Amino acid sequence: MWKMIKKVLDKTLEALTAAAMALLVIVVAWQVITRFILNNPSSWTEELAIYMMIWVGLLGAAVALNRKAHLGIDYFVGKLKIKIRLYVELLVYLSIAVFAILVLLIGGYNIVIFYLSEPQLSPALGINVAYVYLAIPISGFFITFYSIEFFLETLINLRKK
Repeated sequence: MWKMIKKVLDKTLEALTAAAMALLVIVVAWQVITRFILNNPSSWTEELAIYMMIWVGLLGAAVALNRKAHLGIDYFVGKLKIKIRLYVELLVYLSIAVFAILVLLIGGYNIVIFYLSEPQLSPALGINVAYVYLAIPISGFFITFYSIEFFLETLINLRKK
Protein backbone atom coordinates (compact mmCIF):
# COMPACT_ATOMS: atom_id res chain seq x y z
CA MET A 1 0.00 0.00 0.00
CA TRP A 2 2.78 2.44 0.99
CA LYS A 3 4.73 1.78 -2.21
CA MET A 4 1.63 2.39 -4.32
CA ILE A 5 0.93 5.74 -2.60
CA LYS A 6 4.56 6.78 -3.01
CA LYS A 7 4.54 5.78 -6.68
CA VAL A 8 1.41 7.85 -7.32
CA LEU A 9 2.91 10.85 -5.49
CA ASP A 10 6.19 10.48 -7.41
CA LYS A 11 4.45 10.30 -10.78
CA THR A 12 2.19 13.24 -9.92
CA LEU A 13 5.13 15.39 -8.88
CA GLU A 14 7.17 14.47 -11.94
CA ALA A 15 4.21 15.09 -14.28
CA LEU A 16 3.54 18.47 -12.66
CA THR A 17 7.21 19.42 -12.95
CA ALA A 18 7.39 18.29 -16.56
CA ALA A 19 4.21 20.21 -17.43
CA ALA A 20 5.58 23.37 -15.79
CA MET A 21 8.85 22.96 -17.67
CA ALA A 22 7.06 22.40 -20.98
CA LEU A 23 4.94 25.50 -20.44
CA LEU A 24 8.06 27.47 -19.55
CA VAL A 25 9.76 26.41 -22.79
CA ILE A 26 6.68 27.27 -24.87
CA VAL A 27 6.27 30.68 -23.23
CA VAL A 28 9.94 31.60 -23.65
CA ALA A 29 9.89 30.43 -27.27
CA TRP A 30 6.80 32.58 -27.90
CA GLN A 31 8.51 35.51 -26.22
CA VAL A 32 11.52 35.16 -28.53
CA ILE A 33 9.31 34.84 -31.61
CA THR A 34 7.23 37.91 -30.78
CA ARG A 35 10.26 40.00 -29.86
CA PHE A 36 12.71 39.15 -32.62
CA ILE A 37 10.64 37.80 -35.51
CA LEU A 38 7.36 39.68 -35.23
CA ASN A 39 8.96 42.85 -33.74
CA ASN A 40 5.96 43.14 -31.40
CA PRO A 41 7.00 41.83 -27.96
CA SER A 42 4.31 40.08 -25.98
CA SER A 43 3.57 41.84 -22.69
CA TRP A 44 2.63 38.80 -20.62
CA THR A 45 5.27 36.21 -21.54
CA GLU A 46 8.06 37.51 -19.33
CA GLU A 47 5.88 37.50 -16.24
CA LEU A 48 4.53 34.02 -16.93
CA ALA A 49 8.06 32.74 -17.60
CA ILE A 50 9.18 34.06 -14.20
CA TYR A 51 6.24 32.38 -12.47
CA MET A 52 6.85 29.09 -14.28
CA MET A 53 10.54 29.26 -13.33
CA ILE A 54 9.50 29.52 -9.67
CA TRP A 55 7.28 26.45 -10.02
CA VAL A 56 9.94 24.47 -11.91
CA GLY A 57 12.64 25.37 -9.38
CA LEU A 58 10.62 24.45 -6.31
CA LEU A 59 9.05 21.30 -7.72
CA GLY A 60 12.37 20.31 -9.29
CA ALA A 61 14.01 20.54 -5.86
CA ALA A 62 11.52 17.97 -4.57
CA VAL A 63 12.14 15.69 -7.58
CA ALA A 64 15.90 15.98 -7.03
CA LEU A 65 15.53 15.10 -3.34
CA ASN A 66 13.46 12.04 -4.23
CA ARG A 67 16.14 10.92 -6.69
CA LYS A 68 18.90 11.82 -4.21
CA ALA A 69 20.36 13.99 -6.94
CA HIS A 70 21.03 17.18 -5.00
CA LEU A 71 24.55 18.51 -5.12
CA GLY A 72 26.57 17.67 -2.08
CA ILE A 73 30.14 17.78 -0.94
CA ASP A 74 30.54 14.29 0.40
CA TYR A 75 34.30 14.01 0.34
CA PHE A 76 34.63 14.17 4.13
CA VAL A 77 31.46 12.20 4.78
CA GLY A 78 32.75 9.46 2.48
CA LYS A 79 35.84 9.13 4.68
CA LEU A 80 33.74 8.42 7.79
CA LYS A 81 32.93 4.97 9.12
CA ILE A 82 29.58 3.64 7.92
CA LYS A 83 27.83 4.04 11.27
CA ILE A 84 28.93 7.67 11.64
CA ARG A 85 27.98 8.31 8.01
CA LEU A 86 24.46 7.04 8.75
CA TYR A 87 24.23 9.40 11.75
CA VAL A 88 25.25 12.29 9.48
CA GLU A 89 22.54 11.25 6.99
CA LEU A 90 19.99 11.22 9.82
CA LEU A 91 21.02 14.74 10.78
CA VAL A 92 20.79 15.91 7.17
CA TYR A 93 17.33 14.42 6.55
CA LEU A 94 16.07 15.73 9.89
CA SER A 95 17.37 19.22 9.04
CA ILE A 96 15.69 19.09 5.63
CA ALA A 97 12.40 18.00 7.20
CA VAL A 98 12.48 20.73 9.84
CA PHE A 99 13.29 23.40 7.24
CA ALA A 100 10.60 22.13 4.88
CA ILE A 101 7.95 22.03 7.61
CA LEU A 102 8.74 25.42 9.14
CA VAL A 103 9.60 27.47 6.06
CA LEU A 104 7.96 25.79 3.10
CA LEU A 105 4.84 24.20 4.56
CA ILE A 106 3.91 26.59 7.37
CA GLY A 107 5.41 29.75 5.86
CA GLY A 108 4.16 28.90 2.37
CA TYR A 109 0.69 28.10 3.66
CA ASN A 110 0.56 31.42 5.54
CA ILE A 111 1.62 33.46 2.52
CA VAL A 112 -0.91 31.72 0.26
CA ILE A 113 -3.72 32.29 2.78
CA PHE A 114 -2.66 35.94 3.14
CA TYR A 115 -2.77 36.59 -0.61
CA LEU A 116 -6.04 34.71 -0.98
CA SER A 117 -7.63 36.93 1.68
CA GLU A 118 -5.88 40.12 0.47
CA PRO A 119 -5.62 39.53 -3.29
CA GLN A 120 -2.71 41.06 -5.13
CA LEU A 121 -2.98 40.79 -8.88
CA SER A 122 0.05 40.38 -11.07
CA PRO A 123 0.59 43.35 -13.42
CA ALA A 124 0.60 41.68 -16.83
CA LEU A 125 -1.48 38.54 -16.30
CA GLY A 126 -3.96 39.87 -13.74
CA ILE A 127 -3.89 36.66 -11.70
CA ASN A 128 -3.75 36.46 -7.93
CA VAL A 129 -0.13 35.96 -6.85
CA ALA A 130 -1.38 33.41 -4.30
CA TYR A 131 -1.37 30.89 -7.17
CA VAL A 132 2.30 31.60 -7.79
CA TYR A 133 3.11 31.22 -4.08
CA LEU A 134 1.17 27.94 -4.00
CA ALA A 135 4.33 26.29 -5.33
CA ILE A 136 5.96 26.84 -1.92
CA PRO A 137 3.68 24.66 0.26
CA ILE A 138 3.24 22.07 -2.51
CA SER A 139 6.99 21.60 -2.86
CA GLY A 140 7.25 21.74 0.94
CA PHE A 141 4.85 18.82 1.23
CA PHE A 142 6.89 16.69 -1.14
CA ILE A 143 10.25 17.67 0.38
CA THR A 144 8.93 16.88 3.87
CA PHE A 145 7.49 13.58 2.66
CA TYR A 146 10.74 12.48 1.01
CA SER A 147 13.01 13.64 3.83
CA ILE A 148 10.95 11.76 6.42
CA GLU A 149 10.95 8.67 4.20
CA PHE A 150 14.75 8.79 3.79
CA PHE A 151 15.18 9.51 7.51
CA LEU A 152 13.23 6.36 8.37
CA GLU A 153 15.14 4.29 5.78
CA THR A 154 18.44 5.51 7.23
CA LEU A 155 17.25 4.78 10.76
CA ILE A 156 16.37 1.21 9.73
CA ASN A 157 19.79 0.81 8.08
CA LEU A 158 21.46 2.14 11.22
CA ARG A 159 19.64 -0.40 13.40
CA LYS A 160 20.93 -3.22 11.15
CA LYS A 161 24.55 -2.14 11.65
